[in-house]
This record gives sequence, structure tokens and C-alpha cells, in this order.
Amino acid sequence: MALLPLLIAIARSAEISFDHPRPRSFRLFLLGEITGLVYFWGTLYWLVDTMVTFGGLPWLGAAAAAGLLIAYLALFPACFALLQAFALRRLGARGLLFAPAIWVATELGRTYFLTGFPWVLLGYSESSLLPLAQMVSVVGIYGLSAFVAAPSAVAAFLFFGRGQARLIAVGGLMAMMAGLIFWGSARLEQSALLQQGEPVRVGIVQGNVPQRQKWKESLADEIFSRYLSMSRQAAQQGAHLIIWPEASLPYFYERQPHVANAIGLLARETNSYLLIGGDQVEDGTPPRFFNSSFLITPEGQVAGTYRKMHLVPFGEYVPFERWLYFVTPIVRSDFQAGDAVNVMPAGTHPISTMICYEAIFPDLALDAVRQGSQLLTTITNDAWYELSSAPHQHFEMARVRAIEQGRYLVRAANTGISGVVDPYGRVLERTNLFEPAVFSADLRFLTERTLYARIGNLFAYACVLLTALPVLVRRRHY
Repeated sequence: MALLPLLIAIARSAEISFDHPRPRSFRLFLLGEITGLVYFWGTLYWLVDTMVTFGGLPWLGAAAAAGLLIAYLALFPACFALLQAFALRRLGARGLLFAPAIWVATELGRTYFLTGFPWVLLGYSESSLLPLAQMVSVVGIYGLSAFVAAPSAVAAFLFFGRGQARLIAVGGLMAMMAGLIFWGSARLEQSALLQQGEPVRVGIVQGNVPQRQKWKESLADEIFSRYLSMSRQAAQQGAHLIIWPEASLPYFYERQPHVANAIGLLARETNSYLLIGGDQVEDGTPPRFFNSSFLITPEGQVAGTYRKMHLVPFGEYVPFERWLYFVTPIVRSDFQAGDAVNVMPAGTHPISTMICYEAIFPDLALDAVRQGSQLLTTITNDAWYELSSAPHQHFEMARVRAIEQGRYLVRAANTGISGVVDPYGRVLERTNLFEPAVFSADLRFLTERTLYARIGNLFAYACVLLTALPVLVRRRHY
């Protein structure tokens, strides 16, 4: 019911402004902006501590930088308020029933505009309610966001609507909710995907290297030795694919022969594939740096690489750096973005990886599965966020990718949360934060595609069309 107060306020403002020659657009915009500020300060509060602790910014400077990002994100709820008011002025109270579609249209905009930042979309609030979350295998996370917005829209319609239409709206919502939960429960009980595909045992290494130690040259050899030793433990547990976190290599893999030799020896000794996160440099003037992953074969050869496509704002680049120059000390701003989703061959089984917050972008997993990926992985370093809610938010968002694509998902995080999720969103393994961990799990390479993997974000784009529909309707009174 979180959107209900906003919808009531929008409806009242739209009703008032209808009789005025100039609609109170600023008031409506402000209502949405304030809602967005509460929404994003409440979920991204940890940005300030991260910038202070690891960036060395004063508290006020960190709050200003975080505030600019949050104020930008709040523009999308503000756009929602304006679009919702327009629908109300054209359709009357029935325009409230368009709220879920309008909300999804603004979430889609937040996903793509200025490289995108789709953190904590509304649907992620239901990631642990698995019978309901199964709907993302059909309509994706945007469909779940629409469903979460629907009760608020119907409740608001009860305030402003008239006649039997209100009962029809409530009955329709209850029937939809019951039907989706019944279908989702049946899908979970059947769990057909768990009987398909070729089995594989995957090992995850959580090195637990504090962020302050991660790039100290004096500790590089010790960190590297730690990962080699922990990987051998995973191999002793029977793992045939071993995964290290993002940037776990404290060297450039391709520029350090002793590192490549040690990793090749490890792969041959353990007869395992190794998926390793590390930085990559490309010669040029100036040289170009990439946040990358490498898949090493049991013969010690590089089978494939992937370069991170979505860089973290204020973590790997500074948006509008010309104006936000005071933030640059906290980031490595010379990273370049990769240009393609690459699947990598683990023998005859293509696999894919998402680096860090790329796991919150549905299209990356979607593209990988369409290219044939049979296993989703995500590697990350969440040490920046310490004991805040950020690592938990990050894990839950990655979890939804498994349900959307009908794939097992393996997550390796430097300081946690590492884990394994089955194709229905069940968490099979999950580590604690800031503890070293080595564990293995029996998974399957899967080839069957969900409906969402086939049609993509068709539902979300349909919501965009529904948002535009009031333009074609004559304006009407309540």
C-alpha cells in the first residue's frame, strides 16, 4: 500500500487543478519528488558512509554527492506523479487504475536513461515471497512491480471511483492475486527444471579481503595465495567449476606471468574450470582499463573473457564529472565500459557472468540466456558497503534473475553475501558477511527457456503504451 498516500494526493491535486486554467504541475511534481526522496534516501542511505569511509570526503561533501544522485532518481516518481495526474484529468477516477502501468514506465526509464540505475525496483520487495515471485518467469521484474503497485491503485480507486466499478476493481485484484499465488505455488511444487540438464558441482570462494587491504601492494602475494589455497579446498569438495569474486586478482592477469602460471597450474592440478575476476588493461594512448572476468580451462588456457558493461556511478566513474569534480578522489575514473555480453564455454556448456551491480539489469541476463548461457553467475565486491543493508539488497535483486531466466545462479562476493539460487528463487547456500568461506553445491546446466526469456520486456513496453493511451482520450470530469 506504499503508493496509496501519493495516489490520493495526486488525485486531489488533479481534481483541484482541473477547474483551473493552469494545472498545478509544480505541486504534482513536488509530491512525486518528495516521495522519491523518501524512497531512495531510505534505501541508499549507505552511500554517504561509503564515500566518507573509503573516499575520504567530509560528511557534508558525501551527503551532497549522494543527495544529487538521489534527487536525480526521485525525478522518476515525480514524472509518475505528472503522468498519473494527466491520466486522471483525461479519464477521471478510472485513471487511477493506470497507476501500475505508469509506474512501470518510469521504472523502465530509470533502467535505461543515462546508463541506468534500476536499484530496488518496486517488485524486488517480493523477492522472498516465492509463489508470487514466480510471475517474473513470464513478465519479468517489471510485471512484479506492476502487481505490487496494483493494490494501492485499487484502494485509491475506492476513494474516488463510483458505482459498481469499484467492486469490479477489487474483485479483479483479488482474483488475480489468488490466481498468481495458486499458479506460483504449483510451479514451485512441480519444480520441473530441477530434473533437467547435466549436473555440475560448483565451488565458490569468498576470500573476505577488507577494502582497505585489497589494493595494498605489500599484501598482494598473501591475498593471491589465499585464493589459491581456498580454491584447492573447493576442488577437494568435488567442484569442477570454481568461482572467485570481482577483482579478486590483485594483479593484471595478462601482465603478470607468474600469476598466469600459478592459475594455470591450479586449473591443471584440480582439473577444474576457474572463473576469476580481475582488472584488464589494453595498450593505447592512454591505456584503457576494464573490470573483467576470465574463464580458465582445466588445461590452464583462457577460454573467454567478459568486460563489465555497466560501470558503478561514483564507484567506477563520476556522472557529469565536469560539475562533480569534487567526487573524483573516491573513484578510479579511468575504467572503460565493455561493449557486449559474452558467454564463455565451460566445455560444451556456455556460461555467463554479471559483474557487481550488473546483476540488477534484467537485460544482461536475458541477452546471455538468448546467446545460450546455461548457468548464470555474478561476481561482486560488496566490501564497500560494510554491514549496511546494501549487500542484502544486492543479493535479493540478483536472486530474481534466476527466476526470470529459469537458471541456477551462483554468486561469489569478496566479503559476502555469496550464495547459490535455484531456478525458482530458492536460496540453496548463503554465506555470512565478512567471513571467509569456501563451499560447493550441486547444480545443473539448463537449456529450457522461460516465457520471459523468449518475449523479454514485452510487458514493460506494453505498460509504456498504456501510459500513452490517455493522450488519445477526451478530457473528462470526475
